[in-house]
Amino acid sequence: MGIFKAYDIRGIYGKDLDDDTFYRIARAYARFIGACGRKVVVARDCRKSSDALFAAFSAGLVDEGVDVVDIGLASTPMSYFANGSLGAHGSVMITASHNTREWNGCKLCRAGAVPISGATGIKDIERMTEEISLSDPPAGKGEISKADVSAAYAAFVASTARLGRKMHLAMDFANGMGIAEAAAFAGTGISYDALYGEYDGDFPNHDANPLHVETLADLQAMVKAGGGKYDFGVAFDGDADRAGFIDERGEIVPMDFVTALIAKDLLSRAPGAACFCDLRSSRVCGETIAAAGGRPMLSRVGHSFIKAQMRENDAIFAGELSGHYYFKANYTAESSSMATIALANIVGNSGKTLSELVAPLRKYFQSGEINTKTSRPPAEVLSAVKAAYEGKARVFELDGVSVDAWDAEGWWANVRMSNTEPLVRLNLEGRDEKTMQSKRDEFLSLIRS
Repeated sequence: MGIFKAYDIRGIYGKDLDDDTFYRIARAYARFIGACGRKVVVARDCRKSSDALFAAFSAGLVDEGVDVVDIGLASTPMSYFANGSLGAHGSVMITASHNTREWNGCKLCRAGAVPISGATGIKDIERMTEEISLSDPPAGKGEISKADVSAAYAAFVASTARLGRKMHLAMDFANGMGIAEAAAFAGTGISYDALYGEYDGDFPNHDANPLHVETLADLQAMVKAGGGKYDFGVAFDGDADRAGFIDERGEIVPMDFVTALIAKDLLSRAPGAACFCDLRSSRVCGETIAAAGGRPMLSRVGHSFIKAQMRENDAIFAGELSGHYYFKANYTAESSSMATIALANIVGNSGKTLSELVAPLRKYFQSGEINTKTSRPPAEVLSAVKAAYEGKARVFELDGVSVDAWDAEGWWANVRMSNTEPLVRLNLEGRDEKTMQSKRDEFLSLIRS
């Protein structure tokens, strides 16, 4: 079944997945985590198909003897908070995240908001789903109850605000679940003007995906038209576990720079703590963490891997180039509203604008992620990269093959495989532009040969 992905379950509703499929997935999930006789939080986003999928998934859980805690319409960060704060045995968020309107799916967790990924159970749930029939008799009879965690989540997030001054932001909710996250800003000193602030699962104005630069155009225009009215802008994805940021001039702030600034805010209250940035991030990210008194660490790409590394190292924070920002305080999970407040803390207490805070971070030169479709098996390409640089630089295999020649030659590179396509992905950074371009071309030649 092609809907079982590396980190979640996702497909086009009515084509790849339907209500009956979700019923069977629910029963498989309940058996996999041993939830009979226990409670599982179930939440959903505002997509048009989410109510039907909620009903089907809940029915499957109930028929496995699971008590369902329905927290209603919620962001994905709120579902993680509910999982932990309510002491649930697991949680299910019905969403297709940043995908377009015809998609839907779900994100599955164990107790404590620990994610279930392809490496930690999704493949097992897929196998179990295929073995379950709609005619299988119920294994028990659970109950469905309702709980509202929105006020508790908002109060929890708001408690992290230390702004130094009042701030006014521009926010693009893209008609998605960022609207639910925004309740956390009340009473913090943050006010905002909203774009597309009504729930609409058809996402009629633009895709709810701040990774696509074109989706930020309306927010950029709003900030620029404000003539200095806004301290910065925020764009949320469909389920609000990602956020993109715009400075006061309407310019996009790279997500690894956001990671560096958020870490700086958190470390001001937890000196010496570990903070992760994903291994595609600029070198300046780790340098900023170290200068703020933290322990910079590199993570793999992918939320389940990052959360596991955070738990193993008792890290307080991690940031990913995809716009996910992870907080130990939110059960080692994302919170786009916490990220917004942390950035506001830094700006509000610095006496500087966001663009002024970002300017010193623009010190190195990055290739950006370059994807190459290869006729060779991607694993063969990685082996070739490893063989070419072993003995010449530090080579490690945290995620794909990384080559670190920063101290000697002023560059680093990472080459990794796509989880879903025959693609090899290159990220490279140089201390100067000439070095970046030269090493980029050298790596691309090796990858494409």
